[in-house]
Amino acid sequence: MTPAPAPEVLQAPLVVEFPFTRSLGPVQSAFLTGLRERTVLGVRTSDGRVLVPPVEYDPVTAGELRDLVQVAPTGTVTTWAWNPAPRRGQPLTTPFAWALVRLDGADTALLHALDASGPEAVRTGMRVRVRWAGEREGAITDIACFEPYDGDDAAHVPEPAPHDGAFADPVTGIVAPARLDYTYAPGRAQSRYLAALAGRKTLGERCPACRKVYVPPRGACPTCGVATDEQVEVGPGGTVTTFCIVNIKARNLDIEVPYVYAHIALDGADLALHGRIGGIPYDQVRMGLRVTPVWTEGGRYPDHYRPTGEPDADYDTYKELL
Repeated sequence: MTPAPAPEVLQAPLVVEFPFTRSLGPVQSAFLTGLRERTVLGVRTSDGRVLVPPVEYDPVTAGELRDLVQVAPTGTVTTWAWNPAPRRGQPLTTPFAWALVRLDGADTALLHALDASGPEAVRTGMRVRVRWAGEREGAITDIACFEPYDGDDAAHVPEPAPHDGAFADPVTGIVAPARLDYTYAPGRAQSRYLAALAGRKTLGERCPACRKVYVPPRGACPTCGVATDEQVEVGPGGTVTTFCIVNIKARNLDIEVPYVYAHIALDGADLALHGRIGGIPYDQVRMGLRVTPVWTEGGRYPDHYRPTGEPDADYDTYKELL
């Protein structure tokens, strides 16, 4: 018997990105507003230590902290690592060191970039100072980076001064973009699944032990832990097992809200997959609704699922797939 040809090795660049939004309490608000005003604030704990960046609760007693103090914009490198190839969005575009810097007057270190000519120019114990960004908005990036400093030793720096944390137009919230770029390479099972989808077929794999059919296939049964080599074509029709109504428009997704996203148990499958429901008002989608895939010209996967017009499936036929 001639062995089947190995499936094409697939790869695709993927990006996971979302804006992380949070409101600020009085301590974080004062810290970020202070950076905008070229002032570095820490917070004093119950045992007298000064924490920079400041935290809102004492790490020893868990009590609320509000005793703000101003520390110097100069400090000492406590440890560092060289970054020879900066990535998109990092503080500097040329090679730099990531450094933990204990600012004068602080008892903890702040992580930030250190601009240096090379790793030979960086050492633990070296003196550095803040390089402020030209335009500041109340964010940690208001510190553009640290740079080497040949000024006074830390022993000659005055003690941290109390600060009331009051500034005009304080920063009350931040939006920090979170993004992960990576290259995804599916295994043999998912490569066969994706190749079949391009031909408008949906393939699952059957477990030789429990006989369940998994869609999308995983290459192994998650229950029995054995390889799943038997391919099974399922669908195209299926049943909505559960769903949600989406009311927030996603970036770069040309779909008007509200719309429905559902778990769909394809006929012959023992695992529900995700899909959008179209061709029906969002408030008429229901559990048990029978649907079929809708493909677009040149599409490699169903664009959405629409009702078939069949009677709704009986609950007992899909209750194990909820």
